[in-house]
Amino acid sequence: QALVDDGSFFEIGRQWGCAIVTGLARLDGWPVAVIASDPYFHGGGWDSATAEKFTRFVDLAQTFHLPVVNLVDTAGFLIGQEAEQAATMRHGVRALAAVYQATVPWCSVILRRAYGMSAAAHQHMGRFNCRYAWPSANWGAMPIEGGLEVAYKAEIEGADDPVQKRAEIEQRVRSLTSPFRSAEAFVIEDIIDPRETRTLLCEFANLAAPLREAGISRFGIRP
Repeated sequence: QALVDDGSFFEIGRQWGCAIVTGLARLDGWPVAVIASDPYFHGGGWDSATAEKFTRFVDLAQTFHLPVVNLVDTAGFLIGQEAEQAATMRHGVRALAAVYQATVPWCSVILRRAYGMSAAAHQHMGRFNCRYAWPSANWGAMPIEGGLEVAYKAEIEGADDPVQKRAEIEQRVRSLTSPFRSAEAFVIEDIIDPRETRTLLCEFANLAAPLREAGISRFGIRP
């Protein structure tokens, strides 16, 4: 409600794929498709239904030439026996394919976390996009909580003081997840004050409006 035009948000698919919220809205009068992570469901981790919901919504945006606004806070795909039985990764790869086939203008705002394969679906890295981050943002291959024990297990267990070694590794890895490092390398457009988010999204919507083209959208082969 603080980001889009007053009263314009129309949610689609509330009852399923609940790790994301999807809907249509207006920014400065222009129609856009909005995707937002919901960390209150599975901590923002994607299950197979969420990945399928994401794919269908991206295709909707592509079909009707709607610019996409993506508010990102995801810890990655769910793992485990149930996730494997539900073909979570297969649905997830289809979601990635949908993003990389989409040609509509895209703006992502990383609010907090962007980890794992689902973070790779937050936008198409190979073309022009807008990408901003709040100061609270951090990202990487996997969340630090729990990830250190997997990635650095042998090094931690082989240390004279495992607790101290883990703390040293965590401090080093956390320094690499800072959005400020990415901003210095121009990987993101800017780190913004959250209160500026609506202004920048309206700017994006106005920049994207002339780029929309009429015609039939076509989709390629997907896994």
